[in-house]
Amino acid sequence: MTITAAPPVNAGRRRKRAGVTVLVWLLFVLPMAAWAVIRFGGWERGPLVQLFAFTPYVAAWAVVSALIVVFSRRWLGASIAMVAAALLVVGVLPRMMTDRDPGPAAGVEVHVMTANVLAGGGDVDTIVRLVRDHDVAVLALQELTPAIKTRLTEAGLDRLLPYSSLAAEVGTSGSAVYSRFPITGIGSRRNGGGFLQAYGTVQPPGAGPIAIESAHPVAPYDVRILGEWRADLASEPRPDPNGTPRILLGDFNSTLDHKPLRDLIASGYRDAAAADGSGLVATWGPYDGDPIPPVTIDHVLVDRRIGVRDVAVHGVPRSDHRSIIASLTVPAAS
Repeated sequence: MTITAAPPVNAGRRRKRAGVTVLVWLLFVLPMAAWAVIRFGGWERGPLVQLFAFTPYVAAWAVVSALIVVFSRRWLGASIAMVAAALLVVGVLPRMMTDRDPGPAAGVEVHVMTANVLAGGGDVDTIVRLVRDHDVAVLALQELTPAIKTRLTEAGLDRLLPYSSLAAEVGTSGSAVYSRFPITGIGSRRNGGGFLQAYGTVQPPGAGPIAIESAHPVAPYDVRILGEWRADLASEPRPDPNGTPRILLGDFNSTLDHKPLRDLIASGYRDAAAADGSGLVATWGPYDGDPIPPVTIDHVLVDRRIGVRDVAVHGVPRSDHRSIIASLTVPAAS
């Protein structure tokens, strides 16, 4: 009887398969798993703070990565990649769900708007038109300068919103709150990052008083500034369930994938855009020509006693930010 030995294993094929396995793990499994763990642990630090603003894009890529790993038949890696993709999608997808958490429906309807005018360079005619066309009763501006304050007056803003709390400065540190209704308790405070935040209390007809503040924490543009960025977000006013309902709106230099902003919201706010299903509509990025993927760093945060009816985002020429207009339901006067 003749015994034939089994052909030797093709060492080249085995090395090639091992190389592909390493690439699959390095390119598709480990990066997505690490991103998901850091995102849900709130452990973004250093340069990761800026990168985590782009988590919605990573979540979409994580789904693609999981499919690639599944089709490669690396089953352990596929399991990890699918869990990572699921975690990231769960963190991002609810922002697209309409009426997820709109809050109270009964009360007085009030339209509010926020816009960063890029060191006073934003187009005033657009701002005034948006206020007029969308029946905006309260407007918060960031980076208000004396020059744009004058141009806004000349464009007719003061006729639409005759009351104001103004903190204009040359550069990027100024802010304002304009209102159709009288404003009491007006003032401004300078946060640790150097930005002024104008504030005041308004009382729409038929409603109780509402505290308004134009928010502008410092941007996490450098790892050396991250402590001030976190401190600015931590120092933003928290809602008092036994006090005046509060609306905090402006340029937060943070997305919902940054833990300091999530902590602020968890203190008693809801993000109006996320409640409306518009939470992934970007507000900052390429609007002044910079080749940056757009992200959502401008927000309207409302006290949980305030309901959200609708949110829309509109461009403002000559600014790198887009404006947000939110239709809200504030508590009726008791």
